[in-house]
Amino acid sequence: MSIWFYLFLITIGIVLFLLLKMIVMKNEIVNIEKSLSTILKSDTNNLITVFSNDKNLKKLATSLNKNLKELRKLELEYKQGNQELKNSITNISHDLRTPLTAIRGYLDLIDKNNFTNKQLEYLIVIDNKVKDLIELTEQLFHFSKSIDIQNEIKKENVCINNILEDSIISFYSLLKEHNISPTIEICEEKVIRLLNENMVKRIFENIISNAIKYSEDNFNIKLKSNGMIEFSNKTNSLDSTSLEKIFDRYYTVKNAKKSNGIGLSIAKQLVELNDGSIKAKYEKNYLIIEVKF
Repeated sequence: MSIWFYLFLITIGIVLFLLLKMIVMKNEIVNIEKSLSTILKSDTNNLITVFSNDKNLKKLATSLNKNLKELRKLELEYKQGNQELKNSITNISHDLRTPLTAIRGYLDLIDKNNFTNKQLEYLIVIDNKVKDLIELTEQLFHFSKSIDIQNEIKKENVCINNILEDSIISFYSLLKEHNISPTIEICEEKVIRLLNENMVKRIFENIISNAIKYSEDNFNIKLKSNGMIEFSNKTNSLDSTSLEKIFDRYYTVKNAKKSNGIGLSIAKQLVELNDGSIKAKYEKNYLIIEVKF
């Protein structure tokens, strides 16, 4: 046999060796990618394991594991900070509730017959400001409850028709108090979706409550068979700038002195947690909120 034949065999051997090594490395890279994806999506302390002896792959795994440990540390610090913030806001809202309620009580006890018109005017201003502060403390309390809302939520098949009807009924007294007779259109077909029922209730309640505060005349609610829920109310308080920021936390439109904007922000957050969409439009002096599941 000639030397060229041996060289050919050696070359074939090297090629097969390199090919095998490439296959092993490819499998290890795929394994690393899958392991990293699984670790990032789950609450686990597992680390990436490499079975190959390739020093570059081991170096990559070591670097990734180092970053995973740092990420877990930051995540733990974030959760602890979130809980501390939640506790602080809850305590502040509770601390404010008691004196504000007492102030309202004493204002009601004051004999207003002995006051001049100017003094009565001052009392009305004080009473309105106290009401605003009480509402703000309530919103702060609800905000503290929503801080950790990203935790795992339980979903089940729910009927949107029933939830919407119940939500509207719960606001009957308040609607009557504001002389609002809503126009309601709910499709006969049952709209069933995989959602968290309590969150959907809160979404509808926040939007309806917001509409009552802003509405200057008509209020319309429509549920379509495709899962689109449309809330519309007439208002002259909005402009293009206000519309863009209507879902921002604590943003208040100029004339909406009774609202601090947190309700729609929470509604948006809850809609997205249920894989839905929400948007706002302003057409012909009507604010239109569209929610779709």
